[in-house]
Formats: sequence, C-alpha cells, structure tokens
Amino acid sequence: MFQQDEIEYHDPIHEALHREAGVDYTKPIIRNASVAVLYEEALKFEKGTALTSAGALVTDSAEKKGRSPKDKRIVDEDSSNKDVWWGPVNIKLTENAFMINRERAVDYLNTRTRLYVFDGYAGWDPKYRIKVRVVCARAYHALFMRNMLIRPSDEELEKFGEPDFTIFNAGQFPANRYTTGMTSQTSVSVNFKKREMVILGTQYAGEMKKGIFTVMHYLMPKQGVLSLHSSANEGPNGDVSLFFGLSGTGKTTLSADPHRFLIGDDEHCWSDDGVFNIEGGCYAKTIDLSQEKEPEIFNAIKFGAVLENVIFDRNSREVDYADTSLTENTRCAYPIEHIPNAKIPCMGGHPSNIILLTCDAFGVLPPVSKLTPAQAMYHFISGYTAKVAGTEEGVVSPEATFSTCFGAPFLVWHPVKYATMLAEKMKQHKADAWLINTGWNGGAYGVGKRISLKYSRAIIDAIHSGELAKASYVNYDVFNLSIPTSCPGVPSDVLNPGKSWLGDKASFEKTTKDLAKLFVNHFATYADKATPDILAAGPKV
Repeated sequence: MFQQDEIEYHDPIHEALHREAGVDYTKPIIRNASVAVLYEEALKFEKGTALTSAGALVTDSAEKKGRSPKDKRIVDEDSSNKDVWWGPVNIKLTENAFMINRERAVDYLNTRTRLYVFDGYAGWDPKYRIKVRVVCARAYHALFMRNMLIRPSDEELEKFGEPDFTIFNAGQFPANRYTTGMTSQTSVSVNFKKREMVILGTQYAGEMKKGIFTVMHYLMPKQGVLSLHSSANEGPNGDVSLFFGLSGTGKTTLSADPHRFLIGDDEHCWSDDGVFNIEGGCYAKTIDLSQEKEPEIFNAIKFGAVLENVIFDRNSREVDYADTSLTENTRCAYPIEHIPNAKIPCMGGHPSNIILLTCDAFGVLPPVSKLTPAQAMYHFISGYTAKVAGTEEGVVSPEATFSTCFGAPFLVWHPVKYATMLAEKMKQHKADAWLINTGWNGGAYGVGKRISLKYSRAIIDAIHSGELAKASYVNYDVFNLSIPTSCPGVPSDVLNPGKSWLGDKASFEKTTKDLAKLFVNHFATYADKATPDILAAGPKV
C-alpha cells in the first residue's frame, strides 16, 4: 500500500521521538502522509469510517462528541505560572501529574501496531508561526490536523527540524482517575515549559485544534500580538472584517461570503502588520447544512474533508445533515483551499470592522447596533449568547451563557489583557465595532422567529458597503445601544425588537430587564480590572 518514503523506520522524526518521548521507533510510523494514504489507513484500520458520495471521509469520535473543557489542565510550572489566569478555565496540574499522564500516553502509543505523525505550522505569518508535531494512533486524527494546521511545502518539511510544540494524542486510552488532579478518565493537559500537550480519554479531534489555539493564546500576547477567537474576511478593496461569536451564532457562515475573500473561519492574530490566520483549514458545524443556505461550506465537503459523527445513507452515501441522533455537534474539517475565494496566504491588513455576533434566544437584542469603543470592550469581555431547548441535555428554555472574549475556554491570560489590546488596536486603526444578533426576533424562542439569514447577510453587506455607518440612529433603552432606523434589505420593524415584539409591552420590558441583569451580574467578575468607561458601557437596570 505504501511507497518507501511513506513508512520509514530510521529517520530524524523516529529518532527524535525515541530519544525525547520514549516512542518505540522500530514500528511503522506513517509520517506526513498524503490525504489518499490517510484515507486508506482510516478505512482499513478504523471501525466506523466510510466515504460519502461527495468523497469526504466520515468518522466517529467514539464516546466524546465534543470538547471536555472541565478536563483541561495547564501545568503549574515556573516559566509561565505568573502569567496564567488561574481559575475555572485554567485549572492547575502539577508537573508530576503531567509526567504520569505523559508516560501513560507514550506507553499506550508504544502498544499500537502503527503510529501517525504530522508536522505543520500554526500561524500564516512566518514571523510568528510555530512548528507543531502531532503524534497519534488514528489516521482520522492525523488527517484532521493535516487539514487544520498549515501544510508545509516539501522544502519546508526537509528543513522542519525540531517542533516548537508536540501533541501526544492517546485519546483511545483513559487517564487514571486516581492521578492527582484528574476528575474523570479524560485529560487534556498543556505544559508550556516542556512545550507539549497530552490527550487521554477522548477521541474528539477538536481537542487538538483548540489545544494549539490555547498555546497561541499564551505565546502571541508575549510578543505583542493579539490572539483572537474570530473569523476574518477581506473585501475587493482590501478592507478586513473580524467576526467574533460563540458556536451557533453564524461566525463561520457569515464570514464565508462569496463576494469577499476568506482569510479564516475561527482563529486569528492581529499584529503590527495586520491580521493572519492561525490555521490551514476550517472546522464548520454541519447541523442542518444545505447547499442553498451555505453553498461555500456545503461544496467544501469533498475529497480531503473529514466529517465527524454524521448520519448517512448506507447505499447512496448521502449525508443527512438534519439527523442529530448521534449529536447536535456534527462537524467537518477541510483545507481552506476548499473555499474557492480563500485568500492564500491567509493574511490581511488591519481590520476596518469588528463584528460581535450573538444569538439572543430571549428576542430582545437588536439585529444590529453600532458600538462605542467602550461598549465594544464591554460586549467583547461579556461574550454573550444563549442556548435554546434541545441543544444540550437539560436545557428546556432559553438559557444565557457568557464566554469572555468569545472564547473563555482557550484564554490563558486574564481577559482584560486581550480586551485592552483589542481596544488599543481598534483606536490605532480606527475600526468600527458592531453588535449583531442572529437569534430571535418578535419574541423569545418558542414565540418569535429566528432572524432570517437573509437579513443578517443584508446587515453585514450594509456594514461592508459603508451604508450602515451613514444611517440615522436611535437609542435603544436599557442596553443603551445605538440602532439604525433603516437598513437596505431589512424591514424597519425587525431592526427594533420593541416594535416587532408579538406579546404585550410589559412582557417585553421584563424580558429586556431580566437579560440586562444577567449581563450586569456576569460582568461583576471582571469589574475590578475594568476601567470606569467600560463599566459605564453596560446595560442600565
């Protein structure tokens, strides 16, 4: 099946793994393999893999169908512990416990009949990129990271040398629950001093992607570069927009604009030279995906793409994107080149527009608001969206959720550090900021309707054309937001939730104030390090 250069027993990677990690290098290691080889490996050796009619590889991540943030740990060591924002996001792990997990992972990898290694970069700007090596026991994981990291050229691979960070993915093997610091059989631990990440007890590939994002969230601010959980695109005239938003708010969908160039869909950095993507691919949610609504993403799911946990017809191999019997969190990872209008290399200038996306299931936030710099910081730190019934077990009515900086699970420094850096860059480069609600209008979930994607796209188009910046605005009470009185392609009553509300005025006012109180209560966590103008930019209850 393999050419001689696809499986090697005594090459620099093998020797380094044996010397530094203790990995047995007398067994086949499939390194930097092509997509076709990884397809063959997965189909032959991994149960539950198949091909779709479009040529994508379907895989199953076993028991875990999503990330396990409560099982993530940062090693408490002297080179980084004074920088880390310790608490419920960054939970301490001792160096000794990390080494126990590391040895457990390496021992497991040594029991496998074949291993996979992929070398890639994180960060498109050569000035800031880091070299990442992935060592794993599933072809699915290797292919996933081949898509999500930046793929080196043959010449770059020859000169790759030692990695800046190594992932040991032994996700098929559980952590020992009696190891100090463990709360389950799942463990995802990052050691900045050893420049390593160890995964046990979860085969969900997104842990690797977000693990590297966590690494970049630590390393980049040390170099004066702002790391951001955002998508980015660029207009024909070179104007760049950043899109922030939690899962389900439309970040990937709205940044995949056929009239603009996609820089990236999820992870970026903003340096003194402009914006650059951290990744070499996209990781899109596929729940209810259709060619009509999201043609760029739908058509990107072809040979080379990896579909996770989807249901498909065993005869036709057509995927049923509406089927959530395995999970609501169905996903696809594909190289960014699968998007026809992707900008390669994935770099752009300084952003003109900062777009904060939220999915308000209570139906009281306006579809679009123009933010002052202080309001932008307030809503960036808040990172609000809402869960609706059916998205998670136990959620039966709209439920507010806040993820500071729109990416709390991946932050390493205190959130105010990232917010301050963003404020400074917005001021320096005169960027406008907008709050976009892609959630409910006319009432809360179950009464009103979700704002039409057509309207959200029209709002984004008006921002990019400059029309919305020139519109007339009125004040939206309680949240003190400036909302436009008109927007091309959007009914005027939709722009003001008070006018589109289907219930009585009293219920609207109560729902608005209830949500405002949740904002105020949540922000109290960060009040001690927030400036007075940021504190004053929040809702007035």
